[in-house]
Amino acid sequence: DLYRKVFVFRKDPSDAYVVLRAKLEQPLQNFTVCLRSYTDLTRPHSLFSYATKAQDNEILLFKPKSGEYRFYVGGKFVTYRVPEGRGDWEHVCASWESATGIAEFWFNGKPWPRKGLQRGYTVGVEGVILLGQEQDAFGGGFDIYYSFSGELADVYLWDTGLSPDKMRAAYQSLRLPPAIMAWKSLSYEVKGDVVVKPRLRE
Repeated sequence: DLYRKVFVFRKDPSDAYVVLRAKLEQPLQNFTVCLRSYTDLTRPHSLFSYATKAQDNEILLFKPKSGEYRFYVGGKFVTYRVPEGRGDWEHVCASWESATGIAEFWFNGKPWPRKGLQRGYTVGVEGVILLGQEQDAFGGGFDIYYSFSGELADVYLWDTGLSPDKMRAAYQSLRLPPAIMAWKSLSYEVKGDVVVKPRLRE
């Protein structure tokens, strides 16, 4: 249970990462991924990377620069511009639905305009999920200059699209529906220089 704790990625740039284990029984037609990050990086960095043998950017949350997020599904991406970081925690949730190809992006509890992405696509199951590195190959192929440095917390993955109420609840760290990967019952393995510490501030 990582409640009120964070992963601290100490070095910049870094070869460290965290492997997450999720129980995916079938391919995903819908999903929501949420996480909180705290960093002063201005270079590109990867937050959440889900790769399968067929597709290295099956699901990817990537920050090419301050004030911009890229959300990938099946190798294609949409871009969201957000306010420049003010040295604060940033909470993001991204959800996607295959039937409509609608990608939703929530930043600090507020929805951004919806965009179209990969209608009819299916996210594969045999995946590797990593925090802190971007996979260019299944479980590897890292570019050290896309590594994350800073603090990560409150990582969740659901196999459904969350309702607006639940998106706001995720931002406020309130009670959430059962997830295939939840911060309060996370199965993970640290690789390299990552330390679990209590969260310093809200």
